[in-house]
Amino acid sequence: MYNAFFGFKQSPFNLSPDPAFLFRSPQHDEALANLIYGVQSRKGFIVLTGEVGTGKTTMLECLRDYLYSQQIAFASLFNSRLTVEQFFEMLAYDLDLRCNRLSKTEVLLGLNGMLLERAGAGRTTVLIVDEAHNLEWDVLEEIRLLGNLENRRGKLLQIVLAGQQELDRKLLAPDYRQLKQRIALRCSLRPFDRYETAAYVDSRMARAGLPEQRVFSSELIEEVHFRAQGIPRVINAICDNLLLTAFALETKSATFEMLDEVTADMRLEYPGRSPLHTGEAYPETHFPGFPAATQRD
Repeated sequence: MYNAFFGFKQSPFNLSPDPAFLFRSPQHDEALANLIYGVQSRKGFIVLTGEVGTGKTTMLECLRDYLYSQQIAFASLFNSRLTVEQFFEMLAYDLDLRCNRLSKTEVLLGLNGMLLERAGAGRTTVLIVDEAHNLEWDVLEEIRLLGNLENRRGKLLQIVLAGQQELDRKLLAPDYRQLKQRIALRCSLRPFDRYETAAYVDSRMARAGLPEQRVFSSELIEEVHFRAQGIPRVINAICDNLLLTAFALETKSATFEMLDEVTADMRLEYPGRSPLHTGEAYPETHFPGFPAATQRD
């Protein structure tokens, strides 16, 4: 709606995960590198965790793009609320196994044959499970057993489990100790600090067609960071609504008043009042490399 008004080629703050808008922060670069390395090296189990909205699904989209480019076969399960029977049916469907997909035995036989054939040709196969923190114990156990398939060159099936921080806590339980011991690589995403938030907003605006954006001042971006608590998804939602509000008011500069209205409409909760907006001093918080009196993350 507002793209032509601001001169965007596409919407900069779409909530859908889009690898084209990937902001390559150090932590996201590291997470993606670990995912790709784990697959290439046939490490077996790889776990990606993070708070809601920190970019896990975007990482998985980037991994899928890599797998497509390398012609690596993969199954991607986006709905983790599955029974064992549904899990095997979806696995067979995604990998296009030529078998009775309603029979666990036939799926396992078909999968084993496929994995051995691909391994013999020097190729690997990947299973990606998003929202893995929702998996029931019996499904996780079946996934663990799939991780036992291997030859002398490594694991036949590379398994990526992505989920919220509850997944880490679940894997600490005694029932999951066998799975925990098999995890070769772990990646974790955290919220942005305020410098990453500023770079993130500028990066998305530039990729949408506004390389030298003047819509959001540095002070406003810092306040967006504070109210969003550094969560990329929330930052996107706030900025998208700010652009829409500015467009409706026919101005190309967002203001604190607009931000107040947007965050109130979003029912957004954040700690305390806004020092930037009220003129109060920031609480004294120290971050290495920056003056203590000017920092707040």
